[in-house]
Amino acid sequence: MSTPGRIRPVSVPPLAAVRGPRRSVLFFAFAFAVIADPVSSVAYAIEAALRALDGDLALLLPTMSLVVGLVVVVTANYWQLVRRFPKGGGAAAAAGRAFGPRWTFLPIGALVVDFVLTIGISISAAASAAIALFPELSSARVPLALALLVLVGGLTWFGHGGRLLFAVMTVLFVAVSVGVLILGFVSPHETGHTVSTTGPGHSAMLAVVLAFPVAMALATGVEAPSTAIAQLGQLDDTHRRRFGRGTLALLVVIVGGLTIALTTLAVQLHIGIPSTDSTQIADIAHAATGPGWLYSAFQLTSSLLLLAAASSSFQAGPGLLKALAGTAGAPGVLPPFLGRTNKHHTPYWSVVVYLVAAALIIIAAAGQEQELVLFYAVAVFVSFLVGLLAMTRFARTEKKTALAWVNALAAAAVAFTLAVNLLRGWPVLSLAATVLIAAGLYVRWARAGRPAGIEDVESHAETRV
Repeated sequence: MSTPGRIRPVSVPPLAAVRGPRRSVLFFAFAFAVIADPVSSVAYAIEAALRALDGDLALLLPTMSLVVGLVVVVTANYWQLVRRFPKGGGAAAAAGRAFGPRWTFLPIGALVVDFVLTIGISISAAASAAIALFPELSSARVPLALALLVLVGGLTWFGHGGRLLFAVMTVLFVAVSVGVLILGFVSPHETGHTVSTTGPGHSAMLAVVLAFPVAMALATGVEAPSTAIAQLGQLDDTHRRRFGRGTLALLVVIVGGLTIALTTLAVQLHIGIPSTDSTQIADIAHAATGPGWLYSAFQLTSSLLLLAAASSSFQAGPGLLKALAGTAGAPGVLPPFLGRTNKHHTPYWSVVVYLVAAALIIIAAAGQEQELVLFYAVAVFVSFLVGLLAMTRFARTEKKTALAWVNALAAAAVAFTLAVNLLRGWPVLSLAATVLIAAGLYVRWARAGRPAGIEDVESHAETRV
C-alpha cells in the first residue's frame, strides 16, 4: 500500500556548496531512496492482480498496463503539486489551501494508516522472499516476520542517516532485476504450466476492471517526492522542484518498466499463482535463471529493498506523529510525549505506536502480504483523491480549463479505483480507520483553538530538529 518521503536527511551543506558532482550525488541519494517504496511494491502487486484474475495469465498484461497507466495519471498530479508547493506538503497542503484547514486531516489520516500498512506488508513480503529462498522457514512465517519487524523498528532508534544506503539497495534490486529479465527473455531456465487463455463465458473487460484496483498497491509511495523535498533545506525552490520532478520521472520509468517487463515475462514463461512457500516474483526469477547465484541475489536484494521500504515508513510515520505533537513549529495536536526524541532525533514513543500497530496486522494476516494488499490501496487513494480535487479547484480558480478537466478526470479514475476496492468488503476497514483518525485529529485541533499552520504539518514532519 504505499507513502510522503520515507527517508530523513543527513546534515548537508548550503546551496552554494552543493554544485556539480555533489549535487548529482545528492539527487541520487534522494531520488533512489524516496522511490524505494514504490519499487518494492513490484514484489507483490503483480501477484495481487493475478490472484484477483483467478490466475488468468491472458489478462495479466492488460491489467498491469492499466495499473501503470493510472500510476502515470497520479504522478502527473504530484508533478503539479511539486510545482505549487516546492517546500513540501503534498496533498495535505493542497487540501488545506483549497478547501480550508479542516480538510488537511483527511490526507493526514490516510497517511497514518498507509504507513502502518506499508510497514506490515513490506515486512511480510520480505519474510515471504526469505521463505522462497529457504522453504524450511515456512512453518515460522509469523515469528520470522515479527523478528524482522523488531529488527527494523530497533534500527530506527539510531536515527535517519540511511538515505544513501536505501538508495544503494534500490539500485541493486533494479540492476539484479534487469539481469533476471535479460536471461529470462533470451535463455530461460524453464517454463511453468499455467495456461494463458481466458475461459469461455468470461468477460475479459469486466475481469480487468475488477482486478486492477487490487494491484494499485503499486501506486503507494507516488506521493513521496512531493513531501520529501522538504528535506532539501540546502536547496532553493527551483532546485527542489527539479529534484522532486526528476524523482517522479525516475519513479514512473523504473516502476512502470519493471512492472511491464516482469508481467510480460510471467506470461511468456507461464508463471501462475505460486505455492504457499513461494511468491510469483520468486517463481519468475527461478524460471528465468534457475536456482543459481542470480536467483539468490534477486531474492536477497528484493528482501533488503522491502525492509528498506518498511524502515522508511518507520521513520516517516513517527515523524508525522512527532510533528503533530507540536515540534518544528507545527501546531500541537497530539500529546507531547509522542514528540519526545532520543539523542538521534528519533521520536521513540511514536516508533512504539507504529511497531505495535504493524505487529497486530502482521499477526492478523498470518504474515501473508497478499492478505494485506486488499487493504493497502484504500487509505492512500483517499489522499490521492483529495489532492486531485484540490488541484482541480486551483485550476478552475486560475481559469485553466484544460488542466481542470484533466485533473477532474484523474480524480474520477481514482474515485472509481477506490470504490471498486471498497466493494470487496474488508477494505472498508482501511477507510474507517482513515476517517476515524482524521476525525480524532480534527477534534483535538478544534479543542486546541484551531491553531494556524496545520496545512504544513507534512513538511514539518520531514524537517529534522
